[in-house]
Amino acid sequence: MAKRDYYEILGISKNASTDEIKKAYRTLARKYHPDVNKEPGAESKFKEINEAYSALSDSQKRAQYDQFGHAGPQFGGGGFQGFDFSDLFRGGGFSAEFGGGPFEDMFETFFGGGGRRKPAGPRRGDDLRYDLVITLEEAAKGIEKEIEIPHYVACQTCKGSGARPGTNPTKCGTCKGSGQVKRVQRTMLGSFTQITTCPDCQGTGEVITSLCVECHGKGQVKRSHKVDIKIPAGVDTGNKLRIPKAGDSGEKGGGPGDLYIFITVRDHPIFQRDGADIHYKAVVTFVQASLGAEIEVPTIDGKTIFKVPAGTQPNTVLKMREKGMPRLNSRARGDQYVHVEIETPTDLTREQVELLKKFSALRKETK
Repeated sequence: MAKRDYYEILGISKNASTDEIKKAYRTLARKYHPDVNKEPGAESKFKEINEAYSALSDSQKRAQYDQFGHAGPQFGGGGFQGFDFSDLFRGGGFSAEFGGGPFEDMFETFFGGGGRRKPAGPRRGDDLRYDLVITLEEAAKGIEKEIEIPHYVACQTCKGSGARPGTNPTKCGTCKGSGQVKRVQRTMLGSFTQITTCPDCQGTGEVITSLCVECHGKGQVKRSHKVDIKIPAGVDTGNKLRIPKAGDSGEKGGGPGDLYIFITVRDHPIFQRDGADIHYKAVVTFVQASLGAEIEVPTIDGKTIFKVPAGTQPNTVLKMREKGMPRLNSRARGDQYVHVEIETPTDLTREQVELLKKFSALRKETK
């Protein structure tokens, strides 16, 4: 099934600005987040939205996508049809894989190669993702939360080796400990050498003949642990936090991966957020708008008294300075904008009707 266009997924034009991309993502992420939307398909839709935003919010990825579409190397395409470039990054980051493994195998497979590959050494653990939904009030003040994360840790029984205590891995008989197997194919154009990772030892050069009963040879077991995280004031949907070394443990003594906290801020029942600014709709009476009045207005910090100037017209927007959201990593704050709506009474008494007629006559208004 063909992948949908990223611009179509976010509902934006190809000329959309960075702010427009971010705004579209915020709206859709709030709508389809699995913790908020329980409808079938919401989770897959949320993943699709995240994928589109990840590509279009990065200027280099966006330029590549605009030129090549989903065929670009960043998006699973590339010069070698059918080869999955995501293999380069599987298992906890580019740096852990670049020195060998899939990247090395790819060039040896397509172009041939020689030499003896060293057995695989320590490998960094996988990064993990945790989706956290918070309220607008929590985003305004910043919070500390304790979350529980299931992840892989080194098996204590075998100390991460995968072998039963008292036993040791043996040299792989298929690759003779090299971690690679070589196949030479002769064609009319000459010999073609194909070198691939050994399928029996997965490139380690060793085979475990007596598996650890706890981890069954994996060297890792899944456990849950609690992590204390601190969410700074001013975060918004789409922001993420990195918790170093809170991901899966590495293999063969490799370091652990990181934990990434992806944040979604719930929609508020009375406030509309636009970056650091807050928008609020206030309803006043005809008399209050005409004569001016002091009314009670809610803000993200609590209720406050706000002055409506005399002669305020319908749909007037008034500013409350620095009553909006804190700006992330700054002492500055946004503003709160009060959108004034004037209420027209529908249940007038006879006396009120007469008074309004007199008022109209004094202003020489026509019927």
